[in-house]
Amino acid sequence: MFKRKIPDDGIMRLIPKQKKGFFKLIFSRFFMILLLIALQIFILASIYIHFEESSPYFNIFFGLLTAASIIWLFNCEMDSTAKLTWMMIFFVFPVPGTILFVLTQTDFGHYAIKRRVVELIKETQDIIPQDKTVMEDVQLTCSGTDDLCRYVNRTGCFPIYTNTETVFFASGEEKFAAVLDELEKAETFIFMEYFIIDEGFMWGKILEMLKKKAAEGVEIRVMYDGMCEMSTLTHDYPKRMEELGVKCKDFSPVTPFLSTYYNYRDHRKILVIDGKIAFTGGINFADEYINRRERFGHWKDSAVMLKGEAVRSFTLMFLQMWNISEKNPEWKKWLAPVHSEQCSGFVMPYADCPLDDEKVGENVYIDILNRATSYVHIMTPYLILDSKLENAIKYAAQRGIDVKIILPGIPDKKTAFALAKTHYKGLTNAGVKIYEYTPGFVHSKVFVCDDEKAVVGTINLDYRSLYHHFECAAYMYRTGCIADIEEDFNETLKKCSEVTPETIKKERFYYKITGQILKFVAPLF
Repeated sequence: MFKRKIPDDGIMRLIPKQKKGFFKLIFSRFFMILLLIALQIFILASIYIHFEESSPYFNIFFGLLTAASIIWLFNCEMDSTAKLTWMMIFFVFPVPGTILFVLTQTDFGHYAIKRRVVELIKETQDIIPQDKTVMEDVQLTCSGTDDLCRYVNRTGCFPIYTNTETVFFASGEEKFAAVLDELEKAETFIFMEYFIIDEGFMWGKILEMLKKKAAEGVEIRVMYDGMCEMSTLTHDYPKRMEELGVKCKDFSPVTPFLSTYYNYRDHRKILVIDGKIAFTGGINFADEYINRRERFGHWKDSAVMLKGEAVRSFTLMFLQMWNISEKNPEWKKWLAPVHSEQCSGFVMPYADCPLDDEKVGENVYIDILNRATSYVHIMTPYLILDSKLENAIKYAAQRGIDVKIILPGIPDKKTAFALAKTHYKGLTNAGVKIYEYTPGFVHSKVFVCDDEKAVVGTINLDYRSLYHHFECAAYMYRTGCIADIEEDFNETLKKCSEVTPETIKKERFYYKITGQILKFVAPLF
């Protein structure tokens, strides 16, 4: 058994406290990977320059290739904004741009995982049958939720459930306390899938609980995105976790090879306990999420806990990702129905996969906007919109819907903040009300509508989330926590400053010029 004395601060760690420094960076695995990738780019550029200078047929060949790529581009099922971006890249960098386009469209380096994910989704398409009585009850409400459910189920197995208690957490601190309480009660299994895990107070306390539960015989599986190896965890962290009795994997680890493999990240946040309780939302396991560490002022986040039948869908989502690297995946052992207390409302957990042709996360948001009758209130850390989603937000406001959006007042990424501000004028002119959270950074991903619909999950309003990441969320209709979500929105609104035509005119020059320059490559962010 792996043993390490818990330090005086009471935090259990598997790696030493991170030390910053120039030499640490230079001799790190992260730097070596970047160096090797840069070397590959240099070699490709050298080959290009050599052939351009020595072969008279080179420019003819790449001219034809660029023309073929443009024809390919216009026949792709791609947002028009993204097509304009690629056209600009072709114009400014014809040869490198053409090569990059071909690489991204052929998913170089990602074919195997794409095929495996599609296989697993098809294998589990009907593993959780839809309760017909529940669907009939939803149809009687005339809300359009049944139509949305039919659409979502085209992309996977995402039934709509009743008899599921929903609890909303308006902060990372609230979720953290609930997670520790529920982990203590675990008897059979604990499944965790998180975009970021960072050693510190929050993860240290959870790690202590996982170690305890593993000793009691509870099956524990932890999965995190491979980018953590570049920032928060060592590349051998799964092995260290296994020495505690915890099965652990990193998804899509970073390797020193130039590939589109890095484009698709596991941005989900899922915790399932015994198939009875599930958590999702914006909150990762790192100290800034509970304001134990300050990075961008006060960190405003949110999450939802489900208890009951709908938890099965989050169990399935986790297993689909976990089983990508498993030869003989197990399903039904972990997906047994659970006894649930009768609860009001309906819950539909769903996932968004970047490896199919469906934009589930975006389409769910657009459906809410298009069906709204009174208001749609949104919290999101980023606002980098394609034409479809921007038009849906504007149209909702133009037909009299109260559309309010809360964004950060202190950004985590200034370039993303600058791009968000490029949408301010058009949205406010259409009647959308935009607010910035004065105390700090908003990381919540929340839609709430008409006191009866809400989505809480991991899906941001930006290209990366809507097009390139594995995501998840819980769609809720007439559940008990919707009033709490709207109350949290209104309480957060009190700490915000409104964006007006005057504030837009007085915006800092840096944000104006940066946003305008980056606008044409926004789909690549």
